[in-house]
Amino acid sequence: MEPDSRTPCYDALVRSFARRHRLDHLLQIALWDRAALMPRKGAEARAAAVAEMQAWLHRLATDPQLQGWLERADEEPLDDAARANLREMERAWRRANALPEALVEATSLATSRCEQGWERQRPANDWAGFLENFREVVRLRREAAHRLADEAGVGPYDALLDLFEPGLRAAEVDRLFADLQRWLPPLVQKTRERQVRREVELPKGPFPKERQRALSHRVMALLGFDFEAGRLDESAHPFSGGVPEDTRLTTRYRDDDFLQSLMATIHETGHARYEQNLPRAWLGQPIGAPRSMAIHESQSLSFEMQLARTRGFAELLAPCLGEAFGAQPAFEPDNLHRLLIRVQPGLIRVDADELTYPAHVILRYGIERPLIEGSIEADDIPELWDEGLARLLGIDTRGNFRDGCLQDVHWSEGLFGYFPCYTIGALYAAQWFAAIRVRDPHLDRDVAAGRLDGVFEWLNAHVWSQASRLPTTELTLSATGSVLDAAHLRRHLEARYLG
Repeated sequence: MEPDSRTPCYDALVRSFARRHRLDHLLQIALWDRAALMPRKGAEARAAAVAEMQAWLHRLATDPQLQGWLERADEEPLDDAARANLREMERAWRRANALPEALVEATSLATSRCEQGWERQRPANDWAGFLENFREVVRLRREAAHRLADEAGVGPYDALLDLFEPGLRAAEVDRLFADLQRWLPPLVQKTRERQVRREVELPKGPFPKERQRALSHRVMALLGFDFEAGRLDESAHPFSGGVPEDTRLTTRYRDDDFLQSLMATIHETGHARYEQNLPRAWLGQPIGAPRSMAIHESQSLSFEMQLARTRGFAELLAPCLGEAFGAQPAFEPDNLHRLLIRVQPGLIRVDADELTYPAHVILRYGIERPLIEGSIEADDIPELWDEGLARLLGIDTRGNFRDGCLQDVHWSEGLFGYFPCYTIGALYAAQWFAAIRVRDPHLDRDVAAGRLDGVFEWLNAHVWSQASRLPTTELTLSATGSVLDAAHLRRHLEARYLG
């Protein structure tokens, strides 16, 4: 994608997107700092600064001269990579122009207030206090959904879903989730019946935060994280942020449970490896961005679920735990592996095991879609949450907002349409690892010996280095020889838990 004197309009677009990438770099670091380090009294000023920057970036993204450049660039002699970049530029242009600047700025301010409130209201179990800010977030996201829907000719929820997973529609989510709900509950039941007959030694704490932090850094290094291009900190909710040149991860610690923070760290490291290995030749261009959030989640779940819960990884991890917390029977590889694949329905999504995790996503999808479409209101969420979690996992959450509908930060940030990407990502991750195991039938043995390069090389060749060059369906077909096939996840889970 070297500049070509025959492509003046395309080159102008490249410069425009590169400039916005550099400004977005500053915005992303400000957002990370707000969640990880900012003192509470900085909230109001930071919210205003973030809203100002988002409004400015929107102004640049909707500059009227871009339309002419896009139209004329389409007639210029472009290679395949530039054509793909132009395709993504046009998509970004249409999406930006569907929303007025005033709505973008108002949404930024509302979500900042709601997120800052959530950080106090969740520990206090204060749903009523949260609602005061959340109702405005819902109102603004509904308006955005309708405007985006009018532009794209789809339904309001589909329009938001498309922001995270281009081309995905709720009808397809419904089909995939209905299939999961058909075969997954019996698998959970069979697995739990099996596991109740196998004793598991629980780790004995406490586990000091500093030792957990050191362990997280050691495991991140094993997983190939580049500490010269990123860092790990703490926040109320684990997340991955920053930019490819400067990835920012967070986790959270409990002194009675090191696995919670460790698995969250491994999850976020998967996100970071994707970002850190996006092609530098395309940096700052739409083609150089991650393909979609389901593909992004497929990377974090490839690390957390597919790789880190193998028997081989338990062997690799066991000595690290002994050095961090002292030798104990719970850290023996066989027992550790049983811990890593133990199925135990719980309240918290980010701590959920591999089999019950999809139920948490299905619950949230079943609430946020009618919320955006207007058939329910924000006030209805707790009752729907209680009913849904009781039905899906047999867990009572009545009156427990902290560990119920307040547990995630996503809705306070207005990220409606994101949650389905977690489970769609698990489907992709299973498909990636089915292909990796064909290439390396001795994967567990290699992992136990610390030979992880084969996994990373496959992911880099087929996902990381491709960025947004291909639409998602073509990316999947190129990587695995078929389009997304949910059967891979079922085969993987049955082999791991019933094999």
